[in-house]
Amino acid sequence: MSIENKVVIITGGANGIGRGVAKRYANNGAKVVLADLNEEAGQNVKVEILAAGGQCMFVQTDVRKEDDIVQLMKVVKSTYGKIDILINNAGVSRFKNLFDLSVEDWDDVLNTNLRSVFLCSKEAAKYMLENEKGGAIVNIASTRALMSEPHSEAYAASKGGIVAITHALAASLSNVHITVNAISPGWIETGDYSQLTDKDHNQHFSKRVGKPDDIAKACLYLTSDENDFVTGINLIIDGGMTRKMIYED
Repeated sequence: MSIENKVVIITGGANGIGRGVAKRYANNGAKVVLADLNEEAGQNVKVEILAAGGQCMFVQTDVRKEDDIVQLMKVVKSTYGKIDILINNAGVSRFKNLFDLSVEDWDDVLNTNLRSVFLCSKEAAKYMLENEKGGAIVNIASTRALMSEPHSEAYAASKGGIVAITHALAASLSNVHITVNAISPGWIETGDYSQLTDKDHNQHFSKRVGKPDDIAKACLYLTSDENDFVTGINLIIDGGMTRKMIYED
């Protein structure tokens, strides 16, 4: 999959899934831009990528703020001369009892998770229009867009919105050669994988819990030059969990 010398922006790239995605792109020769509010963590990932021989820059960005997003795109364009790929990964959660969930909590989750996808995609697409081969956008949603536990209203709404805006963007950008897809991760362990139990792994059809690299490899496929056909989809990567029939013991 051709990624070498592509310029890829990854929001929320300093931790978790974003960190894994950033490292995979760097290992495959891409020029990685980490856009994150956490400067210390972002700089640490940048150092790791540079030490491994990759290309990387960090731009402190609050994806809740339109001005920050506009400035991010300008900095990337002035530094690398183009924007090829956008991974909308930034996200927060507020799992609170419905009656304790404030409007401020709701707005913070929706602005971080969903509005940022709209703003980042709009601004990045302006620069992708200049590319001979267009560009690619991947939005990180969640299986919680499809199934829920209690106290997840804001998070579920934001991720459901991401799935919906993905196919809307795919339609709107279809005439300018920009593919737009979503990935809905299930359980992706971003902590100490060795601490997981057999019970954790065996509840998946895949017989293991997911890793950030499972998401990263899918991002590579969806954003490679070889993919000019798959667009508007929501790719569920969850080890089969959303297809599992569960009964109480």
